[in-house]
Amino acid sequence: MREKLFEYGLYERDVNEILTGLITDGYLNEERFARAYAGGKFRMKKWGRVKITRGLEAKGVSKNCIKIGLKEIDEEDYVDALKQILEKKSEQLADENIFVVRDRLSKYAIQKGYEQDLVWSLLKEMMPG
Repeated sequence: MREKLFEYGLYERDVNEILTGLITDGYLNEERFARAYAGGKFRMKKWGRVKITRGLEAKGVSKNCIKIGLKEIDEEDYVDALKQILEKKSEQLADENIFVVRDRLSKYAIQKGYEQDLVWSLLKEMMPG
C-alpha cells in the first residue's frame, strides 16, 4: 500500500498519515488479509500450506499473522483436498510402473505446496506396494 501511495506522487509525511488513518479505522488489517489469502488460495487454487506461507512471506506478512491465517484451513478439508488432487492427477498418468507414478504424483503435490510427509503417507496409503 505504501508503494502504491508513493506511485501517486504523495510525500512520505502524507503517506504515513494516510496509512495511520487506514490502520486506525480498520481498513488495513494484516491479520484479516492473511486469513482471506490463506482461505482463498486453499479453496480456489487448492494450494498447500507451504505455498501459502511462502506467498504471505513474499507479501511481508508477519509470522504471527501467517499462523493465524493458516488456522482458516480445516485439517480434514486439507487432507481431502490433497487426496482429490492426487487421484485426479493419477488418472492423467499412463505409466504402469507404480514407482514412477508415485514419484510424479509426489512432485506434483509438493509443487502445489503440500508437506512431503503428508504427501508420501497418503501415496503409500493410496498405492501400496
